[in-house]
Amino acid sequence: MAIEVGTKLEGKVTGITHFGAFVELSEGVTGLVHISEIADNYVKDVNDHLKLEDKVLVKVINVDKDGKIGLSIKQSVDKPPGEQRPPRPERPFQRDRNEDRGGGGGGGGGRFDRGGRGAKPPVNKLTFEDKMSRFLKDSEEKISSLKKNTEGKRGGRGARRV
Repeated sequence: MAIEVGTKLEGKVTGITHFGAFVELSEGVTGLVHISEIADNYVKDVNDHLKLEDKVLVKVINVDKDGKIGLSIKQSVDKPPGEQRPPRPERPFQRDRNEDRGGGGGGGGGRFDRGGRGAKPPVNKLTFEDKMSRFLKDSEEKISSLKKNTEGKRGGRGARRV
C-alpha cells in the first residue's frame, strides 16, 4: 500500500524526541509527527501526550523526495464544523507613534504640525507616492536630529573643549 498525502493510517509510537515523535506505519515505514502536530493546544513536552508503543491515528501531511514522511495527529481527528477556530478579528487602525504627541518641543507646532491637512488616512488607503513621500520626510527628520545630537560630541583636531 503506497503512502499518499491525505490518507489516515494507524501506527505505533516507536520514538520520542524533544521535537516530536516517530510513528511506525504499515510495512515498517516510519514517519515523524512534529511537536506542533500532536495536539490542538500548546505542547511543551511530547511525553505529556504520547508514550512509547502507543497506538495512534495519524494523517499523512507530506512525503519528501528522500522518503521522509510528515504526519499529524491533530489533523487526523475529524472535527464537527462548529468546533473549528473562528477567524481572527481584524486589528483596529494602528496610529503612527508620533501622531498623538503635542507641540514637538518649542518653536510652535514643530515637526508634528500637519499643516491643516487634518488626520491622515489609514495606511492601506495611501498610494505608493504618498507612502514614499512620508518615508522620505520621516527619514530626513531622523537624519537631521541625529546630526544635531552627534555634532557637538565629536572630538578631533582643533576642537575646542570648554
